Amino acid sequence: MIPLRDENPASRAPVITRALIVINVVFFLYELLIGSNLRDFMFQWGLVPLRITWALERGTEPVIQAGTPLITSMFLHGGWMHLIGNMWYLALFGDNVEDRLGRLRYLGFYLLAGLAGGLLHYAFNLQSRIPTVGASGAIAGVLGAYVVAFPRARVITLVPLFPFFQLMALPALVVLGFWFVFQFFTGALSLAWSANAGGTAWWGHIGGFVFGAFVMALVGGGRRPVPRSEAWVEP
Repeated sequence: MIPLRDENPASRAPVITRALIVINVVFFLYELLIGSNLRDFMFQWGLVPLRITWALERGTEPVIQAGTPLITSMFLHGGWMHLIGNMWYLALFGDNVEDRLGRLRYLGFYLLAGLAGGLLHYAFNLQSRIPTVGASGAIAGVLGAYVVAFPRARVITLVPLFPFFQLMALPALVVLGFWFVFQFFTGALSLAWSANAGGTAWWGHIGGFVFGAFVMALVGGGRRPVPRSEAWVEP
């Protein structure tokens, strides 16, 4: 399922969400300018689990220095499609979460969600030498918060009904719930694969989503009366 837009307008401009999108795009454009040094750049600023493990076990470098990529990695991306996909979800769902939390709390929440996702990815890949990059963990936190705060908000979604595609207005709980279940089962299957095989950081997505849902539930994000735009209406 591909979400296209939601029928859940925010009450104010999503300044932080837009700023985060701009920052991610600027960092990606910088990556394009690095050229042949990009691989070394990714190993330096991407999340390499084994680097943290060695810092903890062998003292090869300060732990803080080894752990800095837990933050920096969430502003880097592995390609245009990686960037566009992440920024699409952030633009689509971030405005309402920012509106509900407030701008400064939302910024802190976003960074902590990315950190939570990175830590869970590390926990399941202690010996991996593969650098992980992307804002997916932080954005997964936004999705988790959204589904708690606006479970009945209608999301216009492109649903594959092979060989055709159908536009449907589905509750956020269905769209994002399906997304989370897919991440969880794929992450569970990935445990049978080699940690050095590369690919998607499924557990980073899961960690970010669970963190986001927990925080929004903790601050009472789902307790306000449901606005008209969130009500379920048969399309």
